[in-house]
Amino acid sequence: MPELLLELFSEEIPARMQARAAEDLSRLMGEALKGAGLAPQGVRVFHGPRRLTLLAELPAATEAVQDELAGPAPEAPDRALAGFLGKLGLGESLVPTLREAAAGAGEGETVLHAEGAVTLVLRREKKGGKLLGRSARPAVPTGALLAEIIPGILRRFPWPKSMRWGGTSNFVWVRPLKRILCLFDGAVVPFTLVQGEDDGHGLRSGDRTEGHRILSPGDFAVHNFADYAAQLAARHVVLDPVERAKLVRDGVAALAAAEGVEVVPDEGLVAEVAGLVEWPVPLLGRIDDAFMDLPPELMRTTMRVNQRYFALRKPDGTAAPCFALVSNIAATDGGKAVAGGNERVLRARLSDARFFWDLDRKQALESFLPKLDSVVFHAKLGTQGQRVARLERLAAWLAPKLGADAALAARAAKLAKADLATGLVGEFPELQGIIGRYYAVKDGEDSRVAEAIAAHYRPAGPGDAVPSEPVAIAVALADKLDQLAGFFAVGEKPTGSGDPFALRRAALGIIRILRENGLRLDLADALAEAFFGFPQAVGSTAEPEFGMAVAQEAMKAGFQPDPKSAHPPMVAAFAAGLLDFLAERLRVQLRAEGERHDVLAAVLPAGGADLVRLLARAAALRGFLEGEDGANLLAASRRAANILRIEDKKDGPHRPETDAALLVAEEEKALSAALDEALPRARAALAAEDDTAAMAALATLRAPVDAFFDKVVVNDPEAKLRRNRLGLLARLRSAIDQVADFSKIEG
Repeated sequence: MPELLLELFSEEIPARMQARAAEDLSRLMGEALKGAGLAPQGVRVFHGPRRLTLLAELPAATEAVQDELAGPAPEAPDRALAGFLGKLGLGESLVPTLREAAAGAGEGETVLHAEGAVTLVLRREKKGGKLLGRSARPAVPTGALLAEIIPGILRRFPWPKSMRWGGTSNFVWVRPLKRILCLFDGAVVPFTLVQGEDDGHGLRSGDRTEGHRILSPGDFAVHNFADYAAQLAARHVVLDPVERAKLVRDGVAALAAAEGVEVVPDEGLVAEVAGLVEWPVPLLGRIDDAFMDLPPELMRTTMRVNQRYFALRKPDGTAAPCFALVSNIAATDGGKAVAGGNERVLRARLSDARFFWDLDRKQALESFLPKLDSVVFHAKLGTQGQRVARLERLAAWLAPKLGADAALAARAAKLAKADLATGLVGEFPELQGIIGRYYAVKDGEDSRVAEAIAAHYRPAGPGDAVPSEPVAIAVALADKLDQLAGFFAVGEKPTGSGDPFALRRAALGIIRILRENGLRLDLADALAEAFFGFPQAVGSTAEPEFGMAVAQEAMKAGFQPDPKSAHPPMVAAFAAGLLDFLAERLRVQLRAEGERHDVLAAVLPAGGADLVRLLARAAALRGFLEGEDGANLLAASRRAANILRIEDKKDGPHRPETDAALLVAEEEKALSAALDEALPRARAALAAEDDTAAMAALATLRAPVDAFFDKVVVNDPEAKLRRNRLGLLARLRSAIDQVADFSKIEG
């Protein structure tokens, strides 16, 4: 098929926007072409610092199509006939003509009127007749369609940020658009961005583009994609972003290996640098010995954030006295001048970092805490100073439950946010927590306190490790529990369109910390304790609505407070609402891992708020359902539930009770006896947290349940027998519900 080549050549596109822009270009072109009756094949998109390129194969023209629109009977009211004619682009003045022509038509199809590409036909059968409108759409050359489609796509292109430049045109682009190359089957697709009086910056399509700005200046003509790619390569442009990234990654690694060091892995930086250069030339620079005593994280952040340099390290993990950079030119001196210039820039950056490092270390970390009293955490949740007090209290409460020292956990929580007031974290916010650890070590704090300060933000993402030391775990959980409780209490919950306070990430952090460390913690109690840390929750401020919305939602969802609970009903309901949010995050995570999230839903009602216990029960249930006994009992449970649902509407509810004297059939006697034996065994096994034994107890019900449904008529004509048998099914349902809600199992 003929080839479409479209290139949008502009000034430098921000690296972070390039990949999304290429996806948007592919999507918008695909939608527009499909709507025009064209099916593109072999679509490929490329992105780089100065160009977005799309390649696709398209038919030479659209197919000729004949459409048929069914209409009313010719005897229909004038209004119906006029509406039908309007859909075909014909005037309502034809209505009398149609009626007259239709009156003399016989059976079969009769042409009543033809106008342009539209033909009106009457199809008359024994049961009556109806009008048909047939219109023929001729084939349209693809080039002509592209000339109509592309300007509209460019004018509505969804850049996150865009700009106007020069003149009076309203056309916007991420940076000034310089050229539009558009070829179809080797010929230019002619179009312009002129729209009415808007001159579109004079942009017109053509067959010319440009190579490297410095190494190969000037424009050149191309004839097809193969010619385009070859000429760009000859003019120092690597078109494919994947190839550029590989050149960056491999080139930097080779330079590091030659020095006996290695690159600190950073795929994000590789992708960003690949979006900054068209002709990657990796180079090596040196770091002055005077800066090698700075924390490696500080040097790495300075190099990455400010200059897009790659940090290197020695085989023992310590920082290497050199760095890697990627130039966009192949200099005649082998890059010595470029490397030297970047060394001078880095020297200045590290000097700034050293200034803050030395200044902060003149005072103790704890001395920065008073400054947090004037730093707002959130308008509805107070200052960072108030938050520190909450974290200190909550970490001390959590510590004994996690095997941590309460005093050390409280001390770590007190100091965890202190580095937010330091000059260095003010300059490099990415280092919060990390710098606090260095300052805590300098002050002689316990090593566990120092490590907890650094680790309490973790995990920062899916690939980040969770804290594993008990004190660090206590502070990390306190931080995330306080975050969830506070923002939910003031109604700042995530929505489908956004999560500005990263509450989903906080929830996943709690889940991962507990799962990966195998920690037993009652999350309902922990969330209630976090709620009580806010002054609004205990009545010291006039905000009675604090947290009530979440509690009321939980009540509406069917939450029933435990009369033995240590928490007031509304606080317990608030915690239940947050538990639902955590459960949904856990289901999302299990789905991503390929696990059965429906099994988790089945054990949630009975599993309590202990995440590890919940997952263990879910695993046991999953194994049970994969066996023959489990599958059959699941089917029987559904059958019993369906019967009870129907009969409860008639004269229910039917309580899980039976009268032994009314058990007539041997099969119902056997099922009652099996329930009498299985239910205590299952309860005892669950109390001992032996989920496998609980499932085994349920498995004994399979045979008597099968026999009951095979031989016993539940809806017996005798009312007493019927009600007793429904009570027996209710007992079966109650026994199964002790372990799991089988109605939540899918399939």
